[in-house]
Amino acid sequence: MNDPNGLLWHDEEYHLFYQHNPHGNLWGNMSWGHAVSKDLIKWEELPVAIEGRTEAGIFSGSAVFDADDTAGFGSAIIAIYTSATKENQAQHIAYSIDKGRTFTRYESNPVLDENMLDFRDPKVFKYGKEWRMVVAKSKEHKAAIYSSMNLKEWRHESDFYYADTVESVWECPDLFSLEVDGKLAWVMLVSVNPGAHKGGSGTKYFVGDFDGKVFTTSQEPQWLDWGRDNYAGVTYNDAPRGK
Repeated sequence: MNDPNGLLWHDEEYHLFYQHNPHGNLWGNMSWGHAVSKDLIKWEELPVAIEGRTEAGIFSGSAVFDADDTAGFGSAIIAIYTSATKENQAQHIAYSIDKGRTFTRYESNPVLDENMLDFRDPKVFKYGKEWRMVVAKSKEHKAAIYSSMNLKEWRHESDFYYADTVESVWECPDLFSLEVDGKLAWVMLVSVNPGAHKGGSGTKYFVGDFDGKVFTTSQEPQWLDWGRDNYAGVTYNDAPRGK
């Protein structure tokens, strides 16, 4: 198991989905495992949430609670993930109306397909009454930003680019806001491999501004952690403040 996916707080539960091979102890058959917790310490493992298929693995992504039924599935938890074949990576969705215990794949998937091989790990979040997605164009060192009203139709707004180690890839981007000294700041996380300060993989963060379409920064990136292989971490959607 690897990459935490679909981190979501909903109905007094923390949901942790994660990359998982339900059929062996080596990488393969990529699916979404699932566990829930009340306190982030004690966890209950649940059945596999979204299982990979022979033709396509279920790679990393995120989850949101669509309280206003913008997607037309009811008040549902919606998972947004990369469906990966040997030739293409595209973004799909699946929905759950039973608190994440079972998921139904959207029959008109994919919802976003740029016909790219290295296009993965969508992180989706609410922005006002709309949705935003940041997804890695991995070998181009770009985090692409998209907008949507309904989680099904996505419009490209911009690409965030930073010249990085030529040999590296970007994965598992995340974009979120924090209050710093009474002011709102936006943070972009990007997992980089290789090219970390100790070799191998690591996570960089950029602090800047986001206007709903474009993320900008005037600062050099910083390392999130100074140990080895701190990688693929993302933030929780809807996490309650103070908990």
